[in-house]
Amino acid sequence: MSIVKLNNNGVKNATAFGSGVTSLGSMVFIKKLTASSSSTLSFVDGSSSVVLDNTYKEYLFTFNNIHPATDNADIMINFSIDSGSNYNVAKTSTHFRALHNEAGNATSLAYDNSSDMAQGTGDLNILLNIGNGNDECGSGYLHLFNPSSTTFVKHFIANMNRYDGADYTVNQHTAGYANTTSAIDAVKFQMDTGNIDAGDICLYGIN
Repeated sequence: MSIVKLNNNGVKNATAFGSGVTSLGSMVFIKKLTASSSSTLSFVDGSSSVVLDNTYKEYLFTFNNIHPATDNADIMINFSIDSGSNYNVAKTSTHFRALHNEAGNATSLAYDNSSDMAQGTGDLNILLNIGNGNDECGSGYLHLFNPSSTTFVKHFIANMNRYDGADYTVNQHTAGYANTTSAIDAVKFQMDTGNIDAGDICLYGIN
């Protein structure tokens, strides 16, 4: 890949990606949590080498082969402003998904208002109905923007994919905001029923 730059005479110069560019930003690995029949996986700022503060303006969570113990379980998220003592931040969100089954005879692209949240403080679904068959799981990523801000609400965007119990691939998009001007300093993930049997969640900071 190359970057086109103009010299002092307005002539285009092609520069190899990364060379001659002083600040492209970077993704910095912070912490990996691996599930093993885990009821929750939580990232708490200042605990177990987790950084979730004003060091970065954007944080990225990646989900790799999240396998539930219970069939058709959902991955849920919630936020804390008191270092994980309570996960009950008010959230407003929206949700749509695309799906296609293995038989090739069912497709859909639809807004799903049943998965929305309007100022709810409970856990928010970011991936529905993951199958618990030996080869079934869910993967994806979630962006959390400027969680340490004490001025603005905290936006998040998730793009997740699952192999569900009815043999569909489902791509789920969830976005919204945590409606607090307090700093978010902890994030919790769990299933809506049963444990997280296996899989890992990694946290990165984005410069």
